[in-house]
Amino acid sequence: MNQIKFYALGGLGDNGKNLYVIEINKKIIILDCGLQHPSGDLLGVDALVPDISYLVGRKEDIQGIFLSHAHDKNIGALPLLLSQLDVAVYGTEYTIAIARDILRENKLNPDKLKLNVIEYKKIIKFDDFYIEFFATTHSVPLSAGIVIYTQDGAIVYTTDFNFNQDVPEYYRTDFQKIAKIADYGVLLYLNESQGAMNQGKSSSDDYLKKLIRHNFAKAKNRIIVAMYSTELSNIQLIINEAIRLNKKIAIIGRKAQRLLFIAEMMGYIKVPEGRLINLKYLDNENTNEYDDVVFLVTGERHEPFFMLQRMAKGFDRLVKLIQTDMVMMLCPPLIGTEKIAAKTYDALAKLDVELIKVKKDYFSRFHASAEDIKFMYTMLKPKFIIPVNGEYRQLLSQANLAKEYGYNENQVFLLDNGEVISFTNGEKDRFHDMVENGTIMVDGTFELDLNDQVLKERELLAEDGFLLVIANINAKEKTMLNSPEIVSRGFMYMKDNEDIVKEIEIIYQLETKKQFSQKNIDWKKYKDNLRYQIQRYLYASTKRKPIVIPVIIDTSKAYTCDII
Repeated sequence: MNQIKFYALGGLGDNGKNLYVIEINKKIIILDCGLQHPSGDLLGVDALVPDISYLVGRKEDIQGIFLSHAHDKNIGALPLLLSQLDVAVYGTEYTIAIARDILRENKLNPDKLKLNVIEYKKIIKFDDFYIEFFATTHSVPLSAGIVIYTQDGAIVYTTDFNFNQDVPEYYRTDFQKIAKIADYGVLLYLNESQGAMNQGKSSSDDYLKKLIRHNFAKAKNRIIVAMYSTELSNIQLIINEAIRLNKKIAIIGRKAQRLLFIAEMMGYIKVPEGRLINLKYLDNENTNEYDDVVFLVTGERHEPFFMLQRMAKGFDRLVKLIQTDMVMMLCPPLIGTEKIAAKTYDALAKLDVELIKVKKDYFSRFHASAEDIKFMYTMLKPKFIIPVNGEYRQLLSQANLAKEYGYNENQVFLLDNGEVISFTNGEKDRFHDMVENGTIMVDGTFELDLNDQVLKERELLAEDGFLLVIANINAKEKTMLNSPEIVSRGFMYMKDNEDIVKEIEIIYQLETKKQFSQKNIDWKKYKDNLRYQIQRYLYASTKRKPIVIPVIIDTSKAYTCDII
């Protein structure tokens, strides 16, 4: 009996956080391990990653991690997995190179890990199955679909692709390989859904090429192009047009400089020698106002907008925008960055620079649209389909596409993270199961998971600020040594609220006397009561709930009591 299971620990109903699991006769294959960038309401959270507790509990069954391409939402959680799992990782040359860079950045030594570069035609053999990569087209080089050959048919995984063939060879889809996979017979197709709501076919680069060429030609002074650092194909388009006009290129953004260096060393980015320049810091003599240089302002999510704001306000150390500049925005705002994008547009409008914005819809070309998805169905002819890689409405849109194409509800499965679907001898089992799943909120390091209480406190700090109440007592003699010092940040201006300050002092004195009336001071109860009474008073008088932090210093001891 041959049993195959599929489940996801992320990527179903998510904008990122892709981590899919294929289980063949209890042997586990992991497809991608990505992160999700947080929305603006998750204060201080740097990334969301899948909870891998279930995989850690079954680490002996894991055969390997197979990576589709070098984007954070597909490989960004690799440091988390490899810090807890001693597992082999497989990917194409460029994907593994970027994975090594991410691991180094997170203080893991890639040379001590099992990182394997796989060519498209190489087969990775296991006891009950074998795995092969095939070329797909995306915005980074050597993007790959992954096919798992089992005795019941192939399992095919494609994420973030289109069929644009007017691209260099290392970006180009291998249609012959797709045809061969179809000849083998496809049991299950796991296909990306982010572009499923877009009608027609994903567009080529022609529109962007014409837009860049038209605006570069009419620019009167400097050209500043804002873009996301991971979209290497777009960066190459900018470089090509700059070279055509005999201009030089300045890359602003640490990550893009790193990625560009790696890609250039590997031959996936072409920059003629001497065309990249390093900018000097602005001073009285240096203004960096070169009209023969294209400035690429790059970063992730909010970073290009933030850097442009600094340039517009004159705070940036490398570029100060002036009215005669042309700014091209090739980075439409992502979910959670709309506010900072709007502020950036306002800052640029005040300077009256020429602003060129590319519509967000255009960038859907990096994802398979409705007709592209149907074309893949036509080529692969899968028996079963599971939409992956997208928010719920996008998954649903692909599920409906499949039904319009001719599949029935017993062939298309819309799943949630953690939901297990299984197939025995090539037929779907009747019952679904669940595995442990969830989301880890990362603050700076993958070693730290933020809980809901921390986030709640950060929300309060952002909305209502905090109040620090500092006082000295002598617990041994049970005397108050001074009136409390009250420090407010983000809550109120102390000098304009003397009545509130006096009331807080009274509350402090009353609560302290209550503790002095006891034989022994209960420090926890003392602080909790003081905090509660002050918060209660502040809400009644101001309708706000700042975080109250009592700091009571016992001078009869050589140490300070717990602050909170």
